Amino acid sequence: MTSMIHIEGLSKTFTLHNQGGIQLPILDNIHLEVFAGKCTVLFGESGSGKSTLLRSLYANYLPSSGAIHVRHNGEMIDLACATSHQLLEVRRQTIGYVSQFLRVIPRVSTLDVVKQPLRDRGIENDEAESKAVELLTRLNIPERLWSLAPSTFSGGEQQRVNIARGFIQDYPILLLDEPTASLDQKNTQIVIELIQETLAKNTAVVGIFHDADVREALADHVFDVSANHLQPKVKIA
Repeated sequence: MTSMIHIEGLSKTFTLHNQGGIQLPILDNIHLEVFAGKCTVLFGESGSGKSTLLRSLYANYLPSSGAIHVRHNGEMIDLACATSHQLLEVRRQTIGYVSQFLRVIPRVSTLDVVKQPLRDRGIENDEAESKAVELLTRLNIPERLWSLAPSTFSGGEQQRVNIARGFIQDYPILLLDEPTASLDQKNTQIVIELIQETLAKNTAVVGIFHDADVREALADHVFDVSANHLQPKVKIA
């Protein structure tokens, strides 16, 4: 199996400058390896550091210590010491990220929001729009909404737009932060199928899923963030 992410001794402590410089340790000496074509689920109680770890993998947070090696263009690079240019290239080509919340520029249409990752890579507009239409249709976003800004949508609709944007490009690594949290059962099943298709393309997936049924459907491995322990897929009640 091809290693796509290799984490060594990752620790993260936040300094609360507005509260007298209090040190708040979140991650402590994390070790984790993630492989192509496999889904690793981050598990743990609220506050255990799951989201912090996921955001560290996207280089939103700089580690206090340790290394985060990701396979980019055939080589392993350490996000902890990568340049700004390298990070931009990694995000454009290698790591996709679906957060819990859709962050977009006001008044930009839903169709433009979804196709933007492909347009940023130089894909022709017709091809990018065709893929966006396919995903929006599959995720049950009505055509009458495509020309509207998604900031006006319901929480579930915004999340499905977010998912369409995240899945429009075939990334080697895909990070998912509660992608089904705001969805009903029908749309949750569609997202599960999208993730399974992505795994079949040999993408490495790292995700947070509070829904036990979603974890059971997708997880190849479960990583307990609190215990720093990786285990094979198990059913978690």
